Amino acid sequence: MTTPGTPANPAPGNASGQQPTRIHQLGDARRGKLAGNIAAFGRALRRAGVRTDATRIALATQAAMLVGVERKLDLSAAIESVMVSREQDRMVFRELFDAWFQDPDLAHKMLAQMLPSAEGKAQPVQRRPRVREALAAPKAPRPENKGEQEVQFDAAMTASERQRLHHADFNALGASEYRLVERLARDVTLPLPTLPARRLRASSGRPHSRMHWPGVMHEAGRTGAEIVRLPRLTRREEPLPLLVLVDVSGSMERYARLLLAFLHAATHRAGRRDVFAFGTHLTDLTPAFRLADTDEMLLRAGAAIDDFAGGTRLGDSLAQLRQLHARRLIGRRTLVLLVSDGLDTGDPEHLDDQLRWLKRHARQVLWLNPLLRFEGYAPLARGAAMLHRHADAMLAVHNLNALEQLARSLAALMRSARR
Repeated sequence: MTTPGTPANPAPGNASGQQPTRIHQLGDARRGKLAGNIAAFGRALRRAGVRTDATRIALATQAAMLVGVERKLDLSAAIESVMVSREQDRMVFRELFDAWFQDPDLAHKMLAQMLPSAEGKAQPVQRRPRVREALAAPKAPRPENKGEQEVQFDAAMTASERQRLHHADFNALGASEYRLVERLARDVTLPLPTLPARRLRASSGRPHSRMHWPGVMHEAGRTGAEIVRLPRLTRREEPLPLLVLVDVSGSMERYARLLLAFLHAATHRAGRRDVFAFGTHLTDLTPAFRLADTDEMLLRAGAAIDDFAGGTRLGDSLAQLRQLHARRLIGRRTLVLLVSDGLDTGDPEHLDDQLRWLKRHARQVLWLNPLLRFEGYAPLARGAAMLHRHADAMLAVHNLNALEQLARSLAALMRSARR
């Protein structure tokens, strides 16, 4: 006779009789708690910036029913396979899964951990910013009158909200709106222009291109000495090398973090990508940009930048680039994206000399200016006038709509440069 709560037979495949690790407080599928917990977990993933919808949540519920809830690792792998489609979201999913299915009401505890802690209090678990924001989302209070039911909607990602945020200036966003726009900016694609490379590859090619004779002999050997196809040599297409200079001064404080997140996600397919932050001096952010996760990149960049929200001395920063990192500019093929409002406090003649050097060693210098949000803007400041004189084009980056137009503007500029 077995005692209450003890199974009569050991688990299959476990001769010692030890029970496998179970997930506490997940709920029983027969009582309807499993589907509700997975749906709430899907909403938490959406708050964390992971692309999920009702279809993925339904597939996750089916996957959980198939694999069961006896083993946490099996359940996590099954749900992850249907809810995660991007590599940069995998670590966020796993960390949020461990926290959520340990206690579905962890949001209240996380809010208490975010308060100033007294001396000697245990340190809270260090989590990714996206996971902390998803867990710390406050729940809507229940109505006092139980007879009346109130339907709550999560309107953070509705069409009207997206439309408004697409045209909202980054400098005028609230704290919650800023975090939402930052996640939306990571989904904006920025296909970089490509140019013919020096290396050749075998393909069908054009009629007047060079013949690929080793390929001709190989094709003839496969068809019994019959020449059926004539492979030719064409140039490979490769993206332009990219050099990004981001202003992190006080006037760019509300734009720097968001634009860094956008550039990290939008240029991850670039062939070569060198990123620098500048304020009073130059800071190399290229090692931080090699990280796959955007949140980790922002943490590493924040630790590396020691002149954030200070002054702007672009001339001195370009002089450091010229002295220490001149080899980052590859054979006048590098596309330079200079993100700044042009409010420089240095010597204008020194800035003029350094911009002339940068223009000589780059293919194009594009000035991404958030001040273009003002109608009738004119670069009247000394630094802005120098940038306007040497830059090939000036593009706006003050809202999501401007970031989406940036890709089309880059393609148009490269077509005009070819002609």
